[in-house]
Amino acid sequence: MQKAQTHELNERLATSGLRFTAQRQHVYDVLLQTRDHPTAEEVFIRARQTIPDISIATVYNCLDALVKCNLVRQVNVDRGATRFCPNMEDHYHFCCDDCGHVYDIDPKQVDGLAQISLPKGFKLTRREISLKGLCPECVAEE
Repeated sequence: MQKAQTHELNERLATSGLRFTAQRQHVYDVLLQTRDHPTAEEVFIRARQTIPDISIATVYNCLDALVKCNLVRQVNVDRGATRFCPNMEDHYHFCCDDCGHVYDIDPKQVDGLAQISLPKGFKLTRREISLKGLCPECVAEE
């Protein structure tokens, strides 16, 4: 992890009342290495490649801490397992109906969805829009 990312992780954990641990850093590193929206089990498998004795409970606790301090967001697609995304910028998720991969989509790339007007009195704090269809790889296989 880069020094700036370590500092941000440590700072965010501290402001959330949590302490910095090597396991939390490692789980965060795993999420940053391949931004493919892994499930907790997939994070566990990847984390064990470097720290073989890390437990699934530790991975779940680390993910909970990272979500609590707003470094990672949970992504729920239909009734599938919760996935984790370290991209905290405003974005949408596209889920491929065939392969199940989840991709980040910039709101500016989706016509009409970037401009949402709410009825009077509502206050938008964040957007969580999921798009579904086929990714380029699955379209090519048709």
